[in-house]
Amino acid sequence: MAVPPSLRRLILLLLVAGGGGATAAAFELEEATIDSIHCAFAAGELTSRGLVELYLRRIASVDPALHAVIELDPDGALAAADRADAATRIVPAAALPPLHGVPVLLKDNIASKGSLNATAGSLAMVGSSSARDAGVVERLRRAGAVVLGTSSLSEWCNFRGPGIPAGWSARGGQGTNPYVPSATPCSSSSGSAIAAAANLAAVTIGTETDGSIMCPSSYNSVVGIKPTVGLTSRAGVIIISPRMDTVGPITRTVADAVHVLEAIVGYDPRDAEATRIASHYVPDDGYRKFLNTDGLRGKRLGILKKDFFHFPSGSVQEKVFGQHFDIMSKMGAILVDNIEIPSMNVINDAVQSGERALMLAEFKLSLNSYLSELATSPVRSLSDIIDFNNKHPSQERMAEFGQEYLLRSEATNGIGPTEERAIAKLNKLCKRGLEKVMQDNQLDAIVAPGASAHSLLALGGYPAITVPAGYAANGVPFAICFGGLRGSEPKLIEIAHSFEQATKVRKPPSLQHSAIRTCNYGDESGHFFCSLYNFQL
Repeated sequence: MAVPPSLRRLILLLLVAGGGGATAAAFELEEATIDSIHCAFAAGELTSRGLVELYLRRIASVDPALHAVIELDPDGALAAADRADAATRIVPAAALPPLHGVPVLLKDNIASKGSLNATAGSLAMVGSSSARDAGVVERLRRAGAVVLGTSSLSEWCNFRGPGIPAGWSARGGQGTNPYVPSATPCSSSSGSAIAAAANLAAVTIGTETDGSIMCPSSYNSVVGIKPTVGLTSRAGVIIISPRMDTVGPITRTVADAVHVLEAIVGYDPRDAEATRIASHYVPDDGYRKFLNTDGLRGKRLGILKKDFFHFPSGSVQEKVFGQHFDIMSKMGAILVDNIEIPSMNVINDAVQSGERALMLAEFKLSLNSYLSELATSPVRSLSDIIDFNNKHPSQERMAEFGQEYLLRSEATNGIGPTEERAIAKLNKLCKRGLEKVMQDNQLDAIVAPGASAHSLLALGGYPAITVPAGYAANGVPFAICFGGLRGSEPKLIEIAHSFEQATKVRKPPSLQHSAIRTCNYGDESGHFFCSLYNFQL
């Protein structure tokens, strides 16, 4: 994690002085929710500045072992927090914006105006700056959120090449699962999920092409909402595929994820086609009204047992999912068992489905367009990035990981006959697959374990909500996923919230396996001294 001199001074002051003041010291940071934060603000028990300082201290003490955070903007965050605190003193609580004073971490492929880089984990992008916020960041700020910094990810959103460990980037290092360090943090929004799980921010933002919100949410025991494509703007975001990419919240509760979702959806002229179509799905009075504890009642849920529920007999997962199905039935859900998706073997094969061919072409087009819009950047094309990697083989670990997908993407020439055939095949798989099955069986949602249905839900830009479901015998978290057709977020929120409140599975990680590094920061030259000790929260 890059730590500028201003942050060194701040962390030193916070660690020495205890940080946050008397009111912040009394606030329970672990598992804090948006509602608990706002209640503490209203009661005078906490300020936004105090909350930002608490999260900065926690990041300084915990993150060296987790690598969830790439970069922080303490000056900008504290200034925004001070503005929020000034508003708290003069504006009635009911009139404050929905994310007032709430610190958020952005995935490192989401641009923000100011000192933060958006690099997709690549050293080639260090020094780039955007003239304006990404569309979702503009909405977060309007909703009162405080941008704390950026979270780590799989480099280039896991699209640099095959075989690269999930959660690794040259800029951020290897992200660590906070529950079981030897387990995968999974997929490209890993840093956002790790940070949410380990209470390094109030809420976080991730992105998904095919599994990158669902999978890390599952493996890090947090809630992830993968919105319908176009529900949230991709303007100012480094994406792979306009067909599949979406921006969504990763949080500790369904309610918090819904608060964030409500703040970031809507039309954006910079992502006009997708957001115009999807804006018709947004309820006039928002999504929070669907946080219904009785939301499972009457819902028809298709259980994808044949395709995805493959667990050893007697395993924790087999037992726990059986219990969850019983709970959902008792709460009034109608379980339609053994639903099978046609051509699932093709859908799960990126080459056979045409997904890979389309992604390779779309990535080059999307990335070059993003780079052309930056105010400053050391690279202006995918070709420049490939050259940078070749010139910095040690830092980018080229001998181990290469850059196969980048090279194959660079060799494409836009959307031609090959890509058009891929699009036609994907459309056919969607219409004859999930859409037909849900319509024929009159389903409100499908149910799958963890992120197992990621490709099924990715190819058509369908939404999903992933909710903690349990912990395996070795302590690794696993989740349940509720997915649906485009625009079905209201039903999915009802189902997910009802399930979460009935089961209340999530527990914070103990982090007892992590060796946490504390640092005494030195002078402006950047010298500092660190010691290792076992740290348990």
